[in-house]
Amino acid sequence: MKNILLVDDDIQVGDTLAQLLDPSEYKFHCITDGEQALDMIDSTGADLVLLDVNLPTISGIEVLKDIKASKTDLPVIIISGYVSTENAIKAMREGAYEYITKPFQMERLMLTIAKAVGTRPKNVADPSVLKASAGLHEDEIVGKSAEIVEIAKLIGQVAKSDASVLIFGESGTGKELVARAIHRNSNRAEKAFLSVNCAALPETLLESELFGHEKGSFTGAHARKLGKFELADGGTLFLDEVADMSLTTQSKLLRVLQEQEFERVGGEQTIKVDVRVVTATNKSLVSAMKEGKFRVDLFYRLKVVSIYLPPLCERRSDISLLVDHFVNIYANLAGKKITGVSKQATQALMNYHWPGNVRELENNVHTAVVMTKNEVLQSDDFPICADGDQHMTVDFEAIKDDYTRMFDDILDPVFDKILNVSAGQVFYHLQSALEKSVISKTLSRLKSNQVKTAQLLGISRNTLRDRMQKYEVF
Repeated sequence: MKNILLVDDDIQVGDTLAQLLDPSEYKFHCITDGEQALDMIDSTGADLVLLDVNLPTISGIEVLKDIKASKTDLPVIIISGYVSTENAIKAMREGAYEYITKPFQMERLMLTIAKAVGTRPKNVADPSVLKASAGLHEDEIVGKSAEIVEIAKLIGQVAKSDASVLIFGESGTGKELVARAIHRNSNRAEKAFLSVNCAALPETLLESELFGHEKGSFTGAHARKLGKFELADGGTLFLDEVADMSLTTQSKLLRVLQEQEFERVGGEQTIKVDVRVVTATNKSLVSAMKEGKFRVDLFYRLKVVSIYLPPLCERRSDISLLVDHFVNIYANLAGKKITGVSKQATQALMNYHWPGNVRELENNVHTAVVMTKNEVLQSDDFPICADGDQHMTVDFEAIKDDYTRMFDDILDPVFDKILNVSAGQVFYHLQSALEKSVISKTLSRLKSNQVKTAQLLGISRNTLRDRMQKYEVF
């Protein structure tokens, strides 16, 4: 028989778990005071602790630290009454077995408990009796979707290590925010966090930016310059758009990752550094390796741990929280009293497809806050609404197999913006985006059945697998 200790001031949680736990397998104990937890663990011989984050006299995270300081092998499942990505990060960083939010999916909770103590669970129903409340903090990754909570837990797991992390996802999804969260929760938090956009600099300048240069090493080098690796010594260096790095610079980066040493451009002195590298890309490194544009050995150095950030349209439950978050930030900056967003505007924001992801949403909220004359933001305050309805009705009987007119209508309102953002790569970006979207949506509709997907799309399974790998669709 396994001893389960619940530390939670919500009596309803204890009553519910007491009914669900099989008394022939588990002996259940419940206390409401976190300061008694260590004593109760000893007196009950607890095999597992279920620990609430918000306790009356002490934070559940602090209790977790105390437990892990003396009982490192004791599994602790953190439970929370509202979704907080910062708490999820902290819990996993401090060694929690799992982080679960209310309302519980009871079957999942029972499976997690059974796995933690090494028992086999019996079938349970989900009474859905527990309710959640939302909470936000300005410095946390904002969201309540399952995808964002899993990302927060992963950040907590990897933060304290020095493992390289590769973050991938579309532009505007918040890759640098994740990198900053990793740094902020690491043992390097007191040291520098520096970032470099590898796509924004030509090869010669990027090399100098990363590794520094000596005076006179090239035209315009009028003085010695320290590179980001030296300046980030002891801290974290974030390399964004790493897929755009030249093969020459990739070789030098590989050496720094392997040896933690380099020479400045034009210099002979070998410089030792201790830097954690976090990278990000919105392109497929798998495709880049196939094309010989990215080193395979560097890829595996960078991708010790990978984190995928889904586009905003795939986590719509986060939109309202993000809107509130950005409204608070920009209303304070503008010195305006804004009490909320109208239902009509909220619905329009929820329905929009957000091709620019969180960055586009933030820009829209910023514009709305600056331009509005209302205390409650209205639909016409937001640029996407002022530009017209982005959704359209298609007469498929009229167009038959000619989709040109449909795409003309879709692209016309945004095409100038696409030309400005993707100059020189418009065709590549649109073709890739269409392929990825069609494959993703078809797989989703057919519940990831690759045989049926290939048949419906009219392509071979090999072609489908190749595109799935290229676009990292799984």
